[in-house]
Amino acid sequence: MYCWETRLTNEDSNRIVRPLEWGFDWVEDFIDAHGLREKLFGGRDPESLSRFEAEDAMAALNAEIVARSDAFFGYEKPTDYVLEERYPQLFPTNVRPKTLANDAEWKRKAETGEIEKAQFLRFTSPVRTKYPENDLVNARWYPAPAEKMAGKPKQAIIVMPQWNADAFSHNVLCSLFNRFGISALRLSKPYHDIRRPAELERSDYAVSANLGRTIAACRQAVVDIRCCMDWLEEQGYEQFGVLGTSLGSCYAFIASAHDARLQVNAFNHASTAFGDVVWTGQSTRHIRQGLEEAGLTQEGLRTAWASVSPFSYMERFATLTDKQVLVVHAKYDLTFIEAYSLETLKHFSRLGINYESKVLPCGHYTTGEKPYAYLDGWFLGSFVYRAFRAAARRAIPPSASAPSGREMARHATP
Repeated sequence: MYCWETRLTNEDSNRIVRPLEWGFDWVEDFIDAHGLREKLFGGRDPESLSRFEAEDAMAALNAEIVARSDAFFGYEKPTDYVLEERYPQLFPTNVRPKTLANDAEWKRKAETGEIEKAQFLRFTSPVRTKYPENDLVNARWYPAPAEKMAGKPKQAIIVMPQWNADAFSHNVLCSLFNRFGISALRLSKPYHDIRRPAELERSDYAVSANLGRTIAACRQAVVDIRCCMDWLEEQGYEQFGVLGTSLGSCYAFIASAHDARLQVNAFNHASTAFGDVVWTGQSTRHIRQGLEEAGLTQEGLRTAWASVSPFSYMERFATLTDKQVLVVHAKYDLTFIEAYSLETLKHFSRLGINYESKVLPCGHYTTGEKPYAYLDGWFLGSFVYRAFRAAARRAIPPSASAPSGREMARHATP
């Protein structure tokens, strides 16, 4: 399994080693809004700080973000929501011949009208970056059929795939949820697919050796999730969930820790510390190389990214009641190593969080391979079905009927 996982990880030849950048400018609005320049930089230009001074300043900044996380992940509701129709595109992040051929075929089908247009929710993210294309949020809309939603509260789930996912990743799950009467918004993470700047082949700016930009990407993702729920509420939806995979799992957890509306939570590959995953993960070794060459250590990186780490918000998450939680991890994961996933479960147990745990007998990349993709899909699909069904039962009279377990199994068959 380790050999298979390593081979899949090494298939991508376009990873770039980038040098360490502190990136304080990516969160300067927060720094200035809370009068932190003197405290962090002693009145100096951040660019003039030594490596050790900058590391101390980054640690202090993260502590401030965690202490003021309501403000950091707060936002003003967008006013420019719009549903647009366009042909789906793949937006690949690797340069494998098979992938590029697949991308070309989808473009050909769009040009000849062989495929149907899809609906996408677009709006301007309240968190602005230096890339206008990234700031225009994109979420493919999968509304459930009206007959499937009848007799229960309107339910919707926000789906966030893994880092460097193409635009088709997790779409099958969204279609599955529709069969359960659950609408889905498949959200493109910052710097992914149509939001990716033209200068990139991969979604590198979501996680990179620029520490501040990585923090800002997480902030934007969390706020975008919450904005999607605002739009769903405008459409009459009443109960909400979120499903995140890998990096999407981190974003989903932090969003849920800051928003009580997210009742159904599926975390597909989970860990405690953002920095530990990047430092030890097989698929992020190029990022570690750039950081290590500048003298940063694993402990330093853990502190530098504490504000985007689930462990910083676990107590907060635990205080929000009525959350139903699934945690899936892989036994032979070389990207989110199992020790960190087990640490997550220990924290959940210690805090009294009601969760289900499922273990895949594979690795991180092999989760997307048969038969493990089917097993993962069953874990996620069956949990989302049961969790939303339980939420509906709490909101409707006991006499109202709900689909049987047999019907659920029939719908979820791969």
